[in-house]
Amino acid sequence: QEQLVESGGGLVQPGGSLRLSCAASGFTLSNYDMNWYRQAPGKERELVGAINTIGGSTNYADSVKGRFTISRDNTKNAVYLQMNSLRPEDTAVYYCNARWLTVSRWGQGTQVTVSS
Repeated sequence: QEQLVESGGGLVQPGGSLRLSCAASGFTLSNYDMNWYRQAPGKERELVGAINTIGGSTNYADSVKGRFTISRDNTKNAVYLQMNSLRPEDTAVYYCNARWLTVSRWGQGTQVTVSS
């Protein structure tokens, strides 16, 4: 079965860090551009950042630039989102998304809560 599974979410204090992982099974992640999205309660899903197939190019939303870093390890069939200097407004469900041509696959999401 082809699926993406996110992990690493949780509760963290403001200023803290978390590292989210997105693991693929049933298909090869290296063929896909990868994106991280998030959705806060009552808000639309927004793109956090993206990384191309070989990891040579990344881009980020202005709200996370300088704090979040996306990386990938195609040998492990996984993508990561390192989140530093977390703020309460980063609280959301975080989703990874794999995209190749017309194919788009989503994980089930992992909750990140930033609160003291």
